[in-house]
Amino acid sequence: MTASDVILYLHPTFGVLGIMAALWVFVEALNASESNRRRILIGSYAVAACMLLAGMFAGWWYTELYGHFEQPVILKGPWPWAHSFFMETKEHLFFIPLILALYLPFVARVDLFKNARARLMVMAVTALIILNGLAIEGAGAIINGGVKVAFIHTGA
Repeated sequence: MTASDVILYLHPTFGVLGIMAALWVFVEALNASESNRRRILIGSYAVAACMLLAGMFAGWWYTELYGHFEQPVILKGPWPWAHSFFMETKEHLFFIPLILALYLPFVARVDLFKNARARLMVMAVTALIILNGLAIEGAGAIINGGVKVAFIHTGA
């Protein structure tokens, strides 16, 4: 396994960990109390850290390797739409959960068990992170499929 392989696997791993952390914060906020206030805050920082790392590794992969190696293969293969639709969409969608994840620790500092509006905000933000994150992970799977199908098609 090369360093490039590690980077390739780190970006979706941190994305999934960020989605799981957002689910954790959602459930904690749903049951907000004095006793889970610290867990909500820790979880919100975990979401922000994971999404930031996922974005950093994805950015490195995309700028250094994807355009040189995978993109041309996909575009010449039988699934060019894996890049032209899914990667192009993913390039723009990933900003949504990243911005929301960076916002989450600020709103999670409020006593959610005392402030119903802040609790709903945390739940809405985490739900959007989860839904967008799952859509982005699905797009990544399709892009990966586009690479595999192209390699199978070309016999490489």
